[in-house]
Amino acid sequence: MHPLALGRNARARLGGAVRALLDVPGLEGVPDAVRLAVLVLASRTPSETGVVEIRTSELGRWLGLSASYTASNVVPVLRRSGVVSVDTAEGEFGQDDGLECRVLPLWAAQDMVGHPLNLSKRELAVLLRLLEAVMAPGWTHRDGRVTPAGLLGSRTGRGAPTDRLALLLLVLEARETGRVRLCGGTVDTKRGRPAVTLARLLGCKAAAGERVLERLEDRGLVRRVRVQTASDLAHRTRLMVPAVAAAHGRAVAGGVREDRTEARKPDFSDPDGAAGAGEMPEAGTEPQVSGVPVTDEADVAEPDAAATLHTDHPGVVAEVGESADVGGFSGYGREGSGDLPGRAGAREGRTSDRARRLALAGGSGGPLRGEQQTPSPCPQHTGSEQAADAAWAGTGRDAAAELLAGMGGCSGGGLRGRGPRPRSDLRVALAPVEVLWDRLKGRGSRGVVEKAARRELRRVADWLGEDRAEQYLAERLTRRLTAQRGRAFGVKDPVGWLLGRGLPRHSDCGDLRCDEGVLMHTGAACALCEDVVLDLRGRRRRVAAEVEAGLPGATSAQQREVFEDRLREVVAADAARCRARRREQEAQAAASQARAAEVRARREVQEAARRTMPCAQCGMPRAGGLCPVCREHRETEKLIEQAVAFVAGGCADLDDPDLASALVASAETEARTRIQDACAQLKATGGTEVTIALAGRGTAELIAHEYRATALRTLGCGPRAEAEARSAHAAQLRRRHLHPCAEAAEQAAEQAAAEARSRAAEHLLAQRATAWLTARTQGPDMTPELQERSAAYEAGAARARAAAAAHAEQDSTVRPGMDLLARPEPDAMKAAAEAEETARLRAQIATQLPGLAAWTATHHGVIYDMPAHPAAGSGS
Repeated sequence: MHPLALGRNARARLGGAVRALLDVPGLEGVPDAVRLAVLVLASRTPSETGVVEIRTSELGRWLGLSASYTASNVVPVLRRSGVVSVDTAEGEFGQDDGLECRVLPLWAAQDMVGHPLNLSKRELAVLLRLLEAVMAPGWTHRDGRVTPAGLLGSRTGRGAPTDRLALLLLVLEARETGRVRLCGGTVDTKRGRPAVTLARLLGCKAAAGERVLERLEDRGLVRRVRVQTASDLAHRTRLMVPAVAAAHGRAVAGGVREDRTEARKPDFSDPDGAAGAGEMPEAGTEPQVSGVPVTDEADVAEPDAAATLHTDHPGVVAEVGESADVGGFSGYGREGSGDLPGRAGAREGRTSDRARRLALAGGSGGPLRGEQQTPSPCPQHTGSEQAADAAWAGTGRDAAAELLAGMGGCSGGGLRGRGPRPRSDLRVALAPVEVLWDRLKGRGSRGVVEKAARRELRRVADWLGEDRAEQYLAERLTRRLTAQRGRAFGVKDPVGWLLGRGLPRHSDCGDLRCDEGVLMHTGAACALCEDVVLDLRGRRRRVAAEVEAGLPGATSAQQREVFEDRLREVVAADAARCRARRREQEAQAAASQARAAEVRARREVQEAARRTMPCAQCGMPRAGGLCPVCREHRETEKLIEQAVAFVAGGCADLDDPDLASALVASAETEARTRIQDACAQLKATGGTEVTIALAGRGTAELIAHEYRATALRTLGCGPRAEAEARSAHAAQLRRRHLHPCAEAAEQAAEQAAAEARSRAAEHLLAQRATAWLTARTQGPDMTPELQERSAAYEAGAARARAAAAAHAEQDSTVRPGMDLLARPEPDAMKAAAEAEETARLRAQIATQLPGLAAWTATHHGVIYDMPAHPAAGSGS
């Protein structure tokens, strides 16, 4: 099939895409070479990646320009427009040689149902074949195949891009007969309606359009045919593209004779004076994009020959390609019917907004006349990410998305690029900059942006809360993207713009709540920013008053000159003071950092020295002062002491102190026995010293928890806890009027009593346990003499314990620090020897330290008697 033999739907589809690209805001006022380059790059875009790789010389051949002109005049303008992202590879002399281009509007419209730029892979291939037929430069392939040049492939030099663009637009406007639909309304009769039509297609003046049309006529690519009447007088002029007619198998006659006018047949051809796709925006017309299948029309269907051309009618905006809920509109034309109009309802829902002119029917908006519209085919989301997806897909707040939505799009589909989207916690905040997100290359850049966005979310959440932080950050990005020149397409470096302009808070004052002169938490104007402005104005008024007082007789010009000089001096002095203050602050910060570094270095030295210290108990080298096993032993001892304190605090109200002491001693003995049994069981299974120590600590924690629970139950039944419970119960019953019924009031009172009883028990237990631990640690006050004797006693007791431990090591392989966790087997002989040694030490203390023995007997109940037989020796 010939590339120029486009069907009605294909012609409308490609024509809408071409017009949408040419109407992008970044292409206003640019040369035709740049506009044509955008179309060439769009036609060569791979649907998978969206990146076109082309050499500058090859792009120049497509445009009919030299490589140097393309590199110096076309590529820089493409980059500045923001419509095409251009990455270049430099050549031998530093010029832009290799190009990697991406047409951003085309890539952003991917997966947007109904968008004119959402072209499939097949449609992109058809567009490329069409451009090859019109302007391909021609190639000779390595395998011998030859791709012939297009209709304007040999047209190069000045004006070549304009001629190529004009022929492409005419081909897209031409019907199967080769006839181009002319514009309507009043035109310049000196130029003619065909020239005005082409000028409106190109967006230039009628004189320029006439020159382009003449150049195309000289090459035989277009023809202006006069319609002849019965009186042999020339009538209307028709614009024909012979190549299109030849591709469809039609012939173009030199003139068409009309002997008489006939009534119009009930077909669907358009009047000759209707509006065309090339109408300028100020003309208030719409493009002729109609994809609704209709019955075959006559080769040349003309209105009444006697009728003059009238004002153009509104263009038809109909569905092209896939259905987009057209069936829900009351004015939808039924196809295949010869007696019913195929464009019924063309005027319904008409709008003058240019952004809606290119939208496809059913692509946005609701049903007409209250009819229920069928669900949109746009993809839907379910689950917890539906809100985030909806915010990401929404285009109402995004300036760039509004720009694309103005070219048509699905109301629910939103912008959805091919790249990975942000994480669900950032989709609401980054929804306005989706176009910039799609331009981020690589996982690293996306990670940097996500990290910065989360940091700003935390800062905003400090003032607004987490529920409003995402919405506020999205509004901030919307404001700044709207203020950006060219909006999303004007951003050259997405990462730099997001990190430096879009995401951070901007403020001229020191208030952390201020963002661009507005307080984030209230939305009111920042008083500090207003003060800054007032200070600047006050400085000007102050300088003006000083100048006026110093020069009372001077003229206004003289005062103005002196005022400018004085104000410049004042501003310079203020700037110098600010610099000095900044230097002072920097010096203070440097000194603070130096002190902090010194402290850190000293701590590191101390930590290194501590790590080299041996264990204080077992002597293990480089144990940091305490090895893991000894540390666990120490923690186990603390837990045992805490558990015993719980027992003492829980039974402190007993009348018999001896019984209380016996209960405490029994609890401690039971705790140590359970710990030793657990350690022995683990040791029997092959546990290491560390695991045995950990098992002992875990058992001690469990015992402490059990003793605490028992003490709380005991204290909870005591008189003080019961008194607190009765008081809380009565207080709650006094509030019975707040409850719906008496049962509810009684239930609330019982709950309050239970809570009060629990609080009282916890308070009593903490108070009594702390008092018992303090008394056990400090002990009664002693005189210096008693303290000296106590130290001697402690030394003797330590020697006795060491002798007992050395005696026990003969039958045990456990290290010295394991005496708590390794329970020795009972031995009558060993017990007798230990008892004899203890009796000998007591006799020695009673003989040498009678005062200490008396004090110990008084406070601890230990009596030092002389043994029945003489000691074996008096050694220490």
